[in-house]
Amino acid sequence: MRVYRIAPVFGAVTLCFFMVACSSKPDVARPSPTRPVTPTMTMSGAEKLRRLDIMLMVNSLRCRTTRDDFRSDYHRFTAKQMTSLNQAGAQLRNQLVARYGQREGERAFDRLGTKMANAYGGGHKGMTCGQLKQVARNLSKVDGRATLVEAADQLLTGKGSSRLAYGKK
Repeated sequence: MRVYRIAPVFGAVTLCFFMVACSSKPDVARPSPTRPVTPTMTMSGAEKLRRLDIMLMVNSLRCRTTRDDFRSDYHRFTAKQMTSLNQAGAQLRNQLVARYGQREGERAFDRLGTKMANAYGGGHKGMTCGQLKQVARNLSKVDGRATLVEAADQLLTGKGSSRLAYGKK
């Protein structure tokens, strides 16, 4: 019976020693053992492009059974913008690895992608499948990463109008 009373205390003491040991090495970045690593940085251009790509991908799959199936438009968008999208993904991954270390940075990158995809599983908050189809079609014709980031900012944060994404700039 006394063993059961000592076990929780022993576990708490062990956890305290573990936390002290981890915090005593300031040159090694370690996540808190009690909290999962989640990115808390402000949205960079790389993250905006990654989020734009995932938002369009998820919605193209969600809209595939409607009359506004835009999978082919999404594929044209990714083919045209592949260099910018791949660079943005690599940049975002590198930012997270630099912040959390290789292993936890990779995990944070994967969790962030999953979180982004889940956010659009029910559709875009303010746009229909038909509107997203037009956006994918127009963004497949855009040149330059800066223009894509501006369009992503308009589409994802709701700041300003989405006129750029609709090709009316």
